[in-house]
This record gives sequence, C-alpha cells and structure tokens, in this order.
Amino acid sequence: MHDDGHHGRFGGPLLVIAGPTATGKSQFALQLARGRPIEIVGADSVQVYRGLDIGSGKVGAAEREGVPHHLIDVVEPDRPFTAGDYERCAVEAVAAIHRRGRLPLVVGGTGLYLRALLYGLSEMPSVSDAVRDGLRRELERRGLPALRAELELVDPDWARRIDSNDRQRTLRGLEVYRATGEPLSALQARDRPTTIRYDALVLGLDVETKALQSAIERRVDEMLAAGLVEEVRGLLDRGFDPSLKSMQSLGYRQICEHLAGRCDLAAARSAIVREHQRYAKRQRTWFRKVSGLQWVPPAIARIGAVVEPFLAKTRCAPQR
Repeated sequence: MHDDGHHGRFGGPLLVIAGPTATGKSQFALQLARGRPIEIVGADSVQVYRGLDIGSGKVGAAEREGVPHHLIDVVEPDRPFTAGDYERCAVEAVAAIHRRGRLPLVVGGTGLYLRALLYGLSEMPSVSDAVRDGLRRELERRGLPALRAELELVDPDWARRIDSNDRQRTLRGLEVYRATGEPLSALQARDRPTTIRYDALVLGLDVETKALQSAIERRVDEMLAAGLVEEVRGLLDRGFDPSLKSMQSLGYRQICEHLAGRCDLAAARSAIVREHQRYAKRQRTWFRKVSGLQWVPPAIARIGAVVEPFLAKTRCAPQR
C-alpha cells in the first residue's frame, strides 16, 4: 500500500468524527449520513472482529440499513489484525467511496487507526523471528506483569500509551527495543508522517468529564442488559481462547474473568466501568495531539453548523 511513499497524499474529501468512548459517535454519524451520499468507515479496533458486537458498541444491522458501513466485522476473533492491516483496508475503502462520488465519514475512537489512515504509519524496523520467539517464551515463563515492568523501564512513553494488560503491544515494544536498542516511541516520533493525506474535516466530540463518566456507567449497564455476558459465553463456547487479543478487549476480558469464576458480576461491572473511564482519559490525551482537530459538543445542531459548510463544499448536501 506504500507504493507512493508511505507519507504519500491521496487527496479527496474526508469527514472524521473522533472522540472518547461513550460520546455517541456512531449514532451521530448515522444521523449525519441518512439522506446524504455518505458511507461510514469504522475506526475501532474491536468492531473489526465478527461476533464482538455488544461490548464494542457496534451499531445493529437494522440501524445500519441504508447507510453502507466499512471496516466493521472484518475478521474472526482469532485472526490477527494490525494497524497496518487497518491502514491498507481503510485507504482502499476510502478510495472506492470517492470513486462512487460519495463522501467517506470515518468514525471511531482508536487513535492509532485514525493516524494510520490520515497520515500513514511510521516505517518500523524488522524484528527477527529469534527475538520474537524468545519474547513469547519469556512471556510464558515470566508472565505479562514482569514484561510490562521491563517495558516501563526501557520505553516509559510507549508503556504509558497502552493498556497494562495489552499483551501484543507490550511484546511489540520489547521486540523493537531488543532488536534496535531504541524505544519504539522514539522511532515512531522520529519517522512520524506529518502531512495529512486528505482534505479532511476532523471533529472530536467533547463531553465534560463528569458527564462522560456517567455516560460510560450507563453504557456499561446497557451492554450488560443487552446480553454481554451471553455474548462472551457464546464466543468461549465456539472455542475462542480468553487470551486472544480480541477477547482481551475492554469488557470482554472482565466478563471472561467472571465466567471463569474469578469474580462476581458486580465486580466485573465495576472493573469494566473503571477501565472504560481510564481508556476515555487516554483517548482524550491522544486526540489533543491530532493537529487540526476541532472539539465540538455532541449536539446534532451544533455539529451541523460546523459540518454543513464542509458538506456543501463537497456537494454532499441532503438529497431531496
């Protein structure tokens, strides 16, 4: 995909709705897309997995009716899907939407995915199989907390940006450090593309902290009421291992713990709320660094005022 140089510009208009979890991005995007020549491109690292529906806040098939969605339900929960995979698929989806004369609306809270699409990813050094396999064996022998502690020493910036239970990214940080002697965060910063590839309007939905914390709590209760425990049980029954990256996602990890008898449902609920609130804080920090992002309150009228001029310019006014 990097044929034109991975910092290459593709052009064409692009509307992005980003922001922390539970700010109502998906619903707002649907309202905006209805009756307009708009197609939605997901930017969520959990919604790419088939079967992880309730816990990822996926919009139901009935609600999606009439609005084409891309980059949702891409792979089975046991298939790896990297930011590089996302970049390749999303760039292709956006190009196809442009060819149809329609406007891509990118929606999601996974900062790395948005960066991959908007700017391209830093070129990373290759890591030998020997280093990779050695670390996997160490993980089995020493456990994740020990490797996480090592990562915090050699690359505190990368450690701060990832969840403490994120096995894959912990291993990635240590692989790069052992292969190059340099922190992954430093390599990324040095080779980070800074030119945006599209004519993009990037909006971040901004909700006051206390209101967002309440919204997260409400949303977790809605997920549990909608059958999150049954969804996770179904995935485990189909043979998907709790240690898979997908099953370690927010909400899924805690319900796996509950179903394994390690905590009751009330404790799992509290842990999910707490982790979501922490994640929202990290998302906010990440999005503050996105140049050109405009924060807007998530009220359709207020956002409409910002979006309408852009839609008019891209000839995506409502179809009568």
